[in-house]
Amino acid sequence: MLFITNRDPKGSIRTKIGRKYKFDFNKNSPSNSIFYCERTAENEYIEIGSKNLMTRIKDSNAEQLLFFIHGFSNLPEPDIFPRAKKLQDYFNKKEPDLIKVIPLIWPCDNDFGIVKDYWDDQKSADQSGFSFARVLNKFMEWRDRASEDNPCLKRMNILAHSMGNRVLKETLKKWNKYDLANGVPLLFRNTILMAADIVNESLEEGEDGRLISQSSRNVSIYYASDDLALRASKISNLKNKVASRRLGHTGPENMKKVQSNVYAIDCDNFNNKYDSPKGHSYFLDDGAGNIGAVFEHMFTTIKSGRVKVNDSLNQTHIL
Repeated sequence: MLFITNRDPKGSIRTKIGRKYKFDFNKNSPSNSIFYCERTAENEYIEIGSKNLMTRIKDSNAEQLLFFIHGFSNLPEPDIFPRAKKLQDYFNKKEPDLIKVIPLIWPCDNDFGIVKDYWDDQKSADQSGFSFARVLNKFMEWRDRASEDNPCLKRMNILAHSMGNRVLKETLKKWNKYDLANGVPLLFRNTILMAADIVNESLEEGEDGRLISQSSRNVSIYYASDDLALRASKISNLKNKVASRRLGHTGPENMKKVQSNVYAIDCDNFNNKYDSPKGHSYFLDDGAGNIGAVFEHMFTTIKSGRVKVNDSLNQTHIL
């Protein structure tokens, strides 16, 4: 599995093609460097470099790409890679060669105390925006160069889970500020905001998250009011004087204030059944190994480029 990370490795931070890459979990600050790597087995990684990774992406049989940004307090093993692999396996089961999943791994804390981890990870998520903005810039430059002779026609999608939504928001904010003229390009076919740990006004005009909907054809927000992990997130934010509700709890605060390409999907009927007791990671299966309702809906969206809703006027849906 290919992956991109701004976590420092053990040893030198200088790129060396073919070296064994070992995460340094004692360093939890986002690196200024970006590492383009491949996971060959559990706890086995090699650095392949940006050019090789992009060539591998272009030459793959997959029709589309799905970049996966994980949530807070997740480590590569046993959290991020197994989840990304399960995503890939489910896509392959539904339709081989439709999707290639590529995790974007940012530094989460590995100390004790969930509240401390949460606040440290928020800082890391914000700072990671600088690193992943460079990734987007590199992808755009590579795609423009490749288009001259042999264009890469793969569609790009992005799935951000939990605090990964904060990473995505900050990435687009930094990219727009430092690398673009004014406004982000239409880069993604589908942006999927899963159990999003950002405020529920984030996609409104004048807010930083507005760039998310500007960069994507469709934005699907999956939320559940009894997501206990986001409830803990709200408590932690209240201690730090942030009072707004989370997007992954309520969906957008006001659907009339977001762009017309934003859809809100209510998952309250089953999120705790799929992920007991937290009800936070409900986008894969039903807890018994069967592909779940969210994944089925997400798959249809990615394959068709259309978001199915039962209330087309308000662009909302109940699963």
